[in-house]
Amino acid sequence: MARETDLLRQLFDAALRAADPAVVLPPALPEKPAGRCVVVGAGKAAATMAAAVDRAWPDVALSGAVVTRYGHAVPAGRIEVLQAGHPVPDANSEAAARRMLAAVQGLGPDDLVLALISGGGSAVMALPAPGLTLSGKAAITRALLASGASIAEINAVRRHVSAIKGGRLAAAATPARVVTLAISDVPGDDAASIASGPTVADPTTEAEARAIMARYRIELPESARPLPATRHVVGEFRLVATPLMALRAAAEAASAAGVRALILGDAIEGEAREAGRVFAGVALSCRAHATPAAAPAVLLSGGETSVMIGDDDAGRGGRNTELLLALSLQLSGAPGIHALACDTDGIDGTEDAAGAIATPTTLARARRAGLDPPAILAAHDSYSLFAALGDLVVTGPTLTNVNDFRAILIV
Repeated sequence: MARETDLLRQLFDAALRAADPAVVLPPALPEKPAGRCVVVGAGKAAATMAAAVDRAWPDVALSGAVVTRYGHAVPAGRIEVLQAGHPVPDANSEAAARRMLAAVQGLGPDDLVLALISGGGSAVMALPAPGLTLSGKAAITRALLASGASIAEINAVRRHVSAIKGGRLAAAATPARVVTLAISDVPGDDAASIASGPTVADPTTEAEARAIMARYRIELPESARPLPATRHVVGEFRLVATPLMALRAAAEAASAAGVRALILGDAIEGEAREAGRVFAGVALSCRAHATPAAAPAVLLSGGETSVMIGDDDAGRGGRNTELLLALSLQLSGAPGIHALACDTDGIDGTEDAAGAIATPTTLARARRAGLDPPAILAAHDSYSLFAALGDLVVTGPTLTNVNDFRAILIV
């Protein structure tokens, strides 16, 4: 069993290397500017991206600042690194947004604004729209996160209640050239959804944002009015790392180990426990019918599932551990199936683990420890179960983010 667990960790490590800003960002840098270069950015990978720029361009006069989540900062040389709240914005999130807007003021056509954008940027760089307070914006974010809304829906609302998202940062930099280097954490790699698109024109309307809030029964304060979409933002947008790139790297690592890899998709969404049950069914089909792959094989997938949390739910657990527990219950101890599910930023939900590993003995060991797996799943307390078993995957902040990574190994 140790061999299977080691292989799953190797695949996860390969995925993380494929999203390492130190590796993927320098080849994507644009032509050096004739004038000044101002670096701005936001997200969980912002500090490591900024450090990569500082190392790659020692001969360019750099200035500017980026903001990342607390605990995700690293020195970035000439570029200031700020820290702010995530997943709910705080006062430092607002201060960082104002710092970014100030940094891009007064530039000319020969100047370059290099925007370093990654997942988590929506929370750590937050400037409320007119009539909306930071606390009101934070309340909307909390409600959306707990509602089960998709990341696309969440970001659509965020763009319309922000004075910096939805292309407004790029608009403030006019007439400077704006080049965005992005690490995608969203299904489909939609540029407008990565950190809510501070340098990308907003494809959604004010009416659509209101409809999403109505769908999840989230009220907007009477004093606030969603901002209209930005439609004429001009700039270049380059993806330097994506979920699919990470999955392909893991597939190559699996093939090198003599295991066939099948990528099921890089944009899988939905309720975490339901996704876990579906993945269990696919794995069982592999064992019983060699379909869609014969053992030894590994099923790889990415994307972002969600967890619907009720007002009385107080359990500890992120979407990846919840998915694994649901998968384990569906498999019911079936032999030869092992699985890993982790968030590539190193933080599954709000806990200190990236995710966990499930094995054919997960349920039996849990019951011997006096745990009730179905009740734990119902209480959204999956973190506690995997912690008790010693099966959490703890990486600490990885300083990148290409969303969730899942590997189901069938031997």
